[in-house]
Amino acid sequence: MKILALKGSPRENGNSTIMLNRFLEGCEESGGEIKSIKPRDLDIKPCAGCLRCNLIRRCSLRGDDWEQLSNDILDADIIAISSPVYFFNFPSELKGIIDRFRSFIHVRITEDGLIHTPWVEWRKKFVVLLSMGSPDEKEGSGIIDIMRFIVKELGENNELHTFSGTRLAVRGQIEFSPDKLKSLYKKLQIPLDLADPDFAGNRDMLSYLYTLGTELGAGGK
Repeated sequence: MKILALKGSPRENGNSTIMLNRFLEGCEESGGEIKSIKPRDLDIKPCAGCLRCNLIRRCSLRGDDWEQLSNDILDADIIAISSPVYFFNFPSELKGIIDRFRSFIHVRITEDGLIHTPWVEWRKKFVVLLSMGSPDEKEGSGIIDIMRFIVKELGENNELHTFSGTRLAVRGQIEFSPDKLKSLYKKLQIPLDLADPDFAGNRDMLSYLYTLGTELGAGGK
């Protein structure tokens, strides 16, 4: 299986990156072929909304890294996207890539709404991994909603797996020990009795992501 990983965090040891790396470890264990990309390292022009992709079956913008990235996207069996939640959305560089997905689809306006038809048949598994400081997963609901929509419109044979790490306030926190987590919570004035269940939840999520990686990387699920 070919896995394309988009690392949306600007931090090398960010929580969403740790989540992604654990998933990719599982993929690698099962023989998956991994290509990792940091959106911040790419030159991706913002979508111009010109709609020419409806006519020429590709994005009309040239002279940036989209042509190669779009080929990588189409070639992948699994697309894994990790990201912190910035003001209820993706960081701007990653959001710019998501906007350019428009060029994969023909859009027709009808009396009742829009009909989206992908240019090619998609049979991909999408894995979206989010980290956020909020204890409430709803902070990332906007991202998950748009990804559900995109994955569905790209074809009924696609799958979407989403995971949200919550109450993650500092870099690398998802791997903190119980004692280190309690020390952090004391500084942030978070109730200390939340540290042990949060530690267990973080540990279980990372373990599950590894297992999911082994299953998807081997062509399962």
